[in-house]
Formats: sequence, C-alpha cells, structure tokens
Amino acid sequence: MADALDTTREFLNMHAPFDQIEPDALEFLLPRLETRFYASGERITDPDSGPAQRFFIIRQGRVRGETPSEDEQISGKAWELVPGESFPIGALLGRRPVHTVHRALEDTICLELSVEDFDRLRARSQVFSDFCSRRLASLLERVHQGLLTRNLGGGGSGQLNTPLGARIAREPVTCAAKAPLREALTAMRDARVGSIVAVDDDQRPVGIFTMTDLLGRVALEEVPLDTALRQVMTPDPIALPDSAPGFEGIETMAEHGMKHICVVSDGRLVGVLGERDLLTSHPLTLDRLVRGILRAETVATIAGHLREVPRMIGAVISQGAEADQILRLITRINDHATRRVLALIRQEYDIDGIDFTWLAFGSQAREEQALKTDQDNGILFRCDKGQEDAVRERLLPYAQAVNRALDECGFDLCPGDVMAGNPDCCLSGPEWERRFARWIDQGTPEHLLKSSIFFDLRAIDGDREPVEALRSQMLKKTAFNSRFRRQMAANQMNFRPPLGLFGEIRSGADGINVKLQGLTPFVDGARVIALAAELPATRTHERMEQAVSAEVMRENDARDYHAALRYLQMLRLRSQQKALDAEREDSNRIRPEELGTLEARVLKEAFRQARKLQGQLAVQYQL
Repeated sequence: MADALDTTREFLNMHAPFDQIEPDALEFLLPRLETRFYASGERITDPDSGPAQRFFIIRQGRVRGETPSEDEQISGKAWELVPGESFPIGALLGRRPVHTVHRALEDTICLELSVEDFDRLRARSQVFSDFCSRRLASLLERVHQGLLTRNLGGGGSGQLNTPLGARIAREPVTCAAKAPLREALTAMRDARVGSIVAVDDDQRPVGIFTMTDLLGRVALEEVPLDTALRQVMTPDPIALPDSAPGFEGIETMAEHGMKHICVVSDGRLVGVLGERDLLTSHPLTLDRLVRGILRAETVATIAGHLREVPRMIGAVISQGAEADQILRLITRINDHATRRVLALIRQEYDIDGIDFTWLAFGSQAREEQALKTDQDNGILFRCDKGQEDAVRERLLPYAQAVNRALDECGFDLCPGDVMAGNPDCCLSGPEWERRFARWIDQGTPEHLLKSSIFFDLRAIDGDREPVEALRSQMLKKTAFNSRFRRQMAANQMNFRPPLGLFGEIRSGADGINVKLQGLTPFVDGARVIALAAELPATRTHERMEQAVSAEVMRENDARDYHAALRYLQMLRLRSQQKALDAEREDSNRIRPEELGTLEARVLKEAFRQARKLQGQLAVQYQL
C-alpha cells in the first residue's frame, strides 16, 4: 500500500495543479484515490447517467471527449485528454450531468475521487479550489511565473501588478502653489528629491515642479527665485489612485512622456513615484526613450530609439506585466513615434490649412501591436463639397512621405497597401462613410477582408470627433445588418486553431503561425460580437468585457477567452523576441515541440477556447 501511495504521489507531483497542492491536502487526497481500468472504447462518463459523481485523473492512456448527438468525424468537436489531465470539473461543480461522453481511446487507467471527497479537497486546498474555478487562468499564471523564474532570474515576481501605494517608500515633498520658488528649491535640496508637488489646503495635487522645469523654465529664462511656484510649475499633474497597479503608472508615463506621477488616496496626495520606483531592474529608462522620440529632429533618430524597444519590453516582462499590458505599452511608444514623424515630415509639404486626422487601423487601432508589425493607416480630412480631389492631391505626397519614413522606422509597408499614401485610404469624412456603407451593404469577399482591418480604427493625430462619428455610424449599420455580420462570422472561420480530430495540436514542418491560427479567431470573433451589440470598444479584451456587461457573452466564457488570448499574445511576443535576436523573419511562428509539458497543455487549451468561440458564433449565425 505504501509503495502504491508513493508511486501515485510521484505521478501527481509531475502534473498541475497537484504538483503545487498544499502538503496536508495531498495527504488527504492520496488514500482516497481509487484506481480503475477502462478498456479501449469503454465509456467513462455518460450524459444519461445523472449528475456527475466521480472526479477522474488520467494516470495512463488517452480519453476522448465526444458530443453524443453529433458525428464527431464531421463536427470536429471531439477532443483528447492525456495523462495528468482531469475531468469532469464543470459537471461536479454544477451538480449536473456531464455534457459529453468521455470514452477510453485506448486501454486507460484513471485515478478517481468521489464527489464528496472532491468537495472536501476543494475546501482544504486553495490551490485545487482555484484550479477548479478558473482552470485555464490558473495554469496560465503557473506558466507566467515559471517564465519569470526560469528565463529572467525571478527578480520581478509580478511587481508591476502590485498597487502603486505599495511602492511608496517616503512621504511626498510638498508646498503651496503660492510659495516662492526659493522655498520649493530648498525643500527639494534638503529632501534630496528631483520633484516637488504643489498642493491645496486639502492636500490635493495642483501642480508639480521637477528638475527639468528648473532648467527649462527657471535657469534658462533667468526667472527670479522669489517668483511664485505656480508660475513655473506644471499645473494639474496626472494623478493615479494608490490602488492602481504599477503597470498603469508605467503606461501613463509612456503616454504622457512624464518622469513622475502623483499617487492619491481619495484625492489626497500620498506619494510621488518615478519610473525607477516601478522599473527597478533595467538601466534603459522609458522616460529617456519617449523623450528621445518626442524631441527627435530626424527620422533616423526616431528609428534609433525604436530599436531600443525590445530591450525595454524585456525589462517590463521580467517584472510581471501581462501580455495585453505590454502590447498597449508598445502601441503607446509607436503612437509617439508616428506623431513625431507626422510633425517632422509636415515641415516639408504645403498642407497648411487642411483639417485632417491621421488614422490607425488594425492592431495599432486595437492597441495590440507586437514587436514586429507593418503599417495600417489612413487619413480622414474635412473640406467643402466638391473639393475632395483637390485636397487629396495636396495630402497624398505628404502621406506617401510619412509611409516611407515609418518604414524607415521599422514599420513595414503594408502588403495590402492599407496606407494613407494610397488614394483609397485618404478620404473625406463623407467618403469614408459611403465606403463603409458600401462594404456593409454589398459584403463581397474583398469587402469582408477590408472590413476586418478598417473596422478597427482609432485617431492617432488630429481631431478625434469625426472618427468617433464614423465609428458610431458604422456600428449602427452593422448592428442592423445581420447578413453582413453572418458573412463576417463565416469569414472568421477561415482561420482555424490547429487542432486535430481529437483535439491534439497539429503542427506543420515550419511550426504554427500563432497570429493567424491562435490570435485571429479571438480578434475576429470579438469584433463580430462588438459589431452586433454596438459596443464602442476597439481593444479585443475590452470588447469581451463590454460583451459581458451587455449580456451577450457569459462571464465564465469571457474569463477563459481572456486567459487564452493573453497566453497566445505572450507566446507571440516571446517568438518575436527570439526571431529578432536571431535575425529571422518567421517572427509569428512557434514550434509546440519546443514547449514544456505545462505550456503544451495550456497551448492546447488556448486553441480549444478559440475553437469554442468560433463554435458559438457558428451556432448563433447558423453557419
């Protein structure tokens, strides 16, 4: 008996979540597990058998999940479970029958636990309980923490996800806005800090003064030291609540090109944090990177700064940022670079007096840009009726020069010519409206392809109001055109997760394109759902959040979709980092055989979630 328990213990220690389960919970579990043999083809669970009564852990063999009412050879809705995987957790938690037949695909041995002991184990073990309630997210956290420890020295352990308040190490240095400059400088010197915050009588921040302000607004301008601080400070400083995660501070600094942020509690100042308080393990500062881009006088200088981005992103990853946070940060930096290129090139062209907005489409619009990306952009301009061609003729040389400059910065020219220098992408507001309306009304294959790019749009530079009006009109038209949405949903099925007949990962000789076969089903699926419900969000994660709020997506499904999407996004980032280091072009390709056992399990589950989302759309639109 003792030998059998030791063998079972050794097996469980090789598989999540049992490899991290609390010692007393493991000792509770081991003697209560029963071993049972199932011959090839034998049913293990059956929907007709009433509420689930047993928890199964596959010890040896393979188990196939089937939907009994359909021909699995045709539907592709079968999946395969292998040693270390367990079932049927959802049925046990819901006190319901299983939805599927679990059948031994070959001679199989399972470790089994009664439903009563399953409940007792959940009560004893937070690890097991967490795994049962949020399986994919729990496994993903294990993968994420393992990457920090194995590849990056474990120094970060998620500190960018800790609240800003926990990062404050000292009381903020403050003074009144009416205080003379000499008093503020003396306080900064005595406290040995590089900034001081002006506060009102309720300790609310009303301004901030930094060493940069001292040089640019005081020393160079020869401002007297008895000048009131309010005359040289930066008013209305950006402030974040002390409960906000550290990454939000980093993202805010990147968006506004700042070195410091104020931290408040109920509006009252409780601290000031600099970038080095949040990113502690990297000598390259985000502030220097962003300011270098904002002050660049040549396109080549911008390109040089952008080449530093992968190193910066490596530092952010090492300190626990999530994949979607990293993609937003990359996009923020790229937005700064785009706006600076627009400003530099504008000096060379006669376009004064033209009111226009530079648009981003695709991944930049969704704030989901990775380390390697191409251009998807356009122009929306305002003009009197009948003047469209004349205005376009003036704008196109400028737009084409910007496209070439962005290419020099590392943003490849779009193979499909979705760029502002293309006359079809340089349109007046009414022209864009008519174009979108034509795509929605006609819905040809070409229109559907373009819609998957153009329907994600965001203003990068210029007036945002016409862009929001265009988005609002587009949402109304698509919400009332179910035929077009059905076509978009059908088009989304062209990008299928690489799962075989029984749910196994199928990889070709050159690996798997994680962008097309993993990310695209989520991106396209969330877009269809957003268009149907008139959801204004553009980011994929935010679209799913809004879908839950609008009650068009179940919360449990959305939780799994978020986890799967974040893992696939991080996998793509890692692949791109490796490709950049090796100077390879296949930056979106992964090879599952190079992943560890746990990651391979998460990858398979992520692909299953992508297939699940596609299946839900197929049912909704009767595809």
